[in-house]
Amino acid sequence: MERRQFLAASVATSAVALMGNGAAQAQPTAEREYYQLRRYHLRTGPQLKLTESYLSDAFIPAVKRMGMGPVGAFKVDFGPETPAYYVIVPGPSVSALAELDMTLGKDEDFVKVAVPYWNATAAAPAFERVEIALLKAFQGWPKMTPPASSATKGKRMFQLRTYESPSNSEHERKVEMFHSGEFGIFQKAGCQLVFFGDALTGPRLPNLTYMLSFADSAEMDAKWDVFRADPDWKKLSASPRFAYDAIVSNITNLTMSPLGCSEV
Repeated sequence: MERRQFLAASVATSAVALMGNGAAQAQPTAEREYYQLRRYHLRTGPQLKLTESYLSDAFIPAVKRMGMGPVGAFKVDFGPETPAYYVIVPGPSVSALAELDMTLGKDEDFVKVAVPYWNATAAAPAFERVEIALLKAFQGWPKMTPPASSATKGKRMFQLRTYESPSNSEHERKVEMFHSGEFGIFQKAGCQLVFFGDALTGPRLPNLTYMLSFADSAEMDAKWDVFRADPDWKKLSASPRFAYDAIVSNITNLTMSPLGCSEV
């Protein structure tokens, strides 16, 4: 069965479980967003300030003028290959996000402000490398939902979790698992769900990425304990269909804090 058809069928068959676990708040019939996930590999020193200023003064304002957002911008606190910034841009289509940099180059206001970053030389580069992936929101969580504290720039932290699978079929089963009750179990545990995306392009395919938000690390640990102890989670994770070793081959778990310019 073709990959997207399989996912649609999986979501349909799991609708009852989804509703039963409180995930109706996700509005699974809403139009699904696409995401551009950018990773900036940086070096400690001037690159950090230069890239953050670029995001704050040039990139995010220009993306907002295009009618896209809210844009999340984060620095990695715990994870491999630091320092690094991550940026998540919601958009209406793959083409809008795939052509984002070309569109930015036509924005005169952006070009003026972005000069220090875009015109950086090999002697003083703005970054080491930039990786970009495109994702499609899960049908059961079709829109980004920033925590309420984002609006007031309140205290918050984030987890960005990527699950790689050994095959497309096993990847689809992991996606199906979320639609079979995992959203609702997260909500019952008090976790703030930000976004869930199925990778369309990028490294280490097939994979999915999702983001959770917490007030601080103590709350994060406590709510994960509640999640793991939930009887519904124990039942779901014990299902032979969703055997962990079969459907997930690697997990990348990053703990991040928002940059001052982040809208998430």
